[in-house]
Amino acid sequence: MVNRMPVWDRFVRVFHWALAGAFVVAFLTGEEDSSVHFHAGYLIGALLVARIVRGFVGSRHARFTSFVTGPGPVVAYLRSFAGGPARHFVGHDPAGGWMVLLLLASLTLTVASGLRVYGLEGHGPYAVARLPRPDAATMSASDVGALRAARRDRHRKEEFGEEIHELAANGALVLVGLHVLGVFASSLRHRENLVRAMITGRKTAPGDGH
Repeated sequence: MVNRMPVWDRFVRVFHWALAGAFVVAFLTGEEDSSVHFHAGYLIGALLVARIVRGFVGSRHARFTSFVTGPGPVVAYLRSFAGGPARHFVGHDPAGGWMVLLLLASLTLTVASGLRVYGLEGHGPYAVARLPRPDAATMSASDVGALRAARRDRHRKEEFGEEIHELAANGALVLVGLHVLGVFASSLRHRENLVRAMITGRKTAPGDGH
């Protein structure tokens, strides 16, 4: 009989599925100037902050120290995974640990750039004052010129922020795809349902069924 031991605590499981759902909603509404997209982004930001904190003070397998390694163990694990007996890890394997860090980093950049753009548009917690339209009838020529230059500069910053936001979001999507492929490959390799493990919180104990 396979012995399953508790690994992922309730926080990790709720975080994982809430983040997945919020990311899907945010990505699908990315082309729309809607409150749904912005609120999904806020939720992702809050989840990221909570997960980073939990990575230092959480349960054993939630802490970064339990799965963040140098490049050597990652390369060694991938080589063993590709051919030969691959070591079974109760928590994240070395490659999975780095995927967690990359996902956290890419999503943090996505949220930060989104807040920046939203703020430049005059919304959100980092909103900046909207620039008035130049009015030659009530302003001096120098004031009109300075205001137009300021508006052009603001527009350039918005466009740059939008490009970073889109690149980060697309990069996160690629990482999510690799993560899903890795989960299914590892499930087949170790004969263990990792999706179910992230629902129940329990994984196969070392040495069982391997």
